[in-house]
Amino acid sequence: MSNIPANALRLGTRRSKLAMAQSGLVAEQARRVTGRPVELVEITTYGDTSREHLAQIGGTGVFVTALRDALLGGRIDFAVHSLKDLPTAQPPELTLAAVPRRADPRDVLIARDGLRFEELAASVRTTGRPARIGTGSPRRMSQLAAWARSLSVKVDTVPIRGNIDTRIGYVRSGELDAVVLAAAGMERTGRLDEVTELLSPDALLPAPGQGALAVECASADVHLATQLAELDDPHTRAAVTAERTLLAALEAGCSAPVGALADLLGDGQAVTEMRLRGVVGTIDGETLVQLSTTGPVPASAEGAATPEKMGRELADEMLAKGAAGLMGERAL
Repeated sequence: MSNIPANALRLGTRRSKLAMAQSGLVAEQARRVTGRPVELVEITTYGDTSREHLAQIGGTGVFVTALRDALLGGRIDFAVHSLKDLPTAQPPELTLAAVPRRADPRDVLIARDGLRFEELAASVRTTGRPARIGTGSPRRMSQLAAWARSLSVKVDTVPIRGNIDTRIGYVRSGELDAVVLAAAGMERTGRLDEVTELLSPDALLPAPGQGALAVECASADVHLATQLAELDDPHTRAAVTAERTLLAALEAGCSAPVGALADLLGDGQAVTEMRLRGVVGTIDGETLVQLSTTGPVPASAEGAATPEKMGRELADEMLAKGAAGLMGERAL
């Protein structure tokens, strides 16, 4: 810390290779808009040190709290989070200054022998055992199980933790047949060539906010917040706002089996519509509530079909179809 130039901005980041890569991208953009040097400050979070599965420790905020504490304590000037890790309730002392342009929101499969999911799932017919697929996400477990059921087969999902290398290592060693990861993480670490299949959202809806980053600073630092706002991508912010409003309205944390994706649709000249899809399911994939809605994107704040309104309305429809009973985190 003592080597940081006096006029430098201190950017808080988790220590993982992926977090450092993501924060490096934002640091470069922040240098451009502020005209100041930016130094990365590595911070260890509870989610990094705990060996428990994310679903057990709650998921919500486990990678975020230490960074937010550093912000509030003045040890860093701003922080970068994976947006899908950010709790939906925003503390008033902190502001979400920017949501930069989103990377690919999809999930990817990294499987033995270059197999695609449907080939891997069907291999039970020749091997005599269900394919073992690693993921720490109840959302992925639920939808993968449902996808296999639609093929009249079964897969075994195995809870795993760890960085990208650790997870892919389970496949390389033969301990697992495949793992499912976020496309954005593979892209940002330059490892897309290891992906055996980009999984369509039609089969596997991503986590709300997946592929997007959140740039957060103290609300009191109005000057910095204004500068960082130049990194904001309004289309990405609209999409993730709809997704996160859906998650909040379901009263589900980011460890719940909830998937959501907002697509912005247009005529090639301008974005005119948003399609929001949501899914909640049981871990065994036996029951899914999957719905979508489409509405016009307002040209101004006075428009009726705001991302928040779409998120709340779709959540209401999903709850009416029985979503609450599938999450294990909420009762009507």
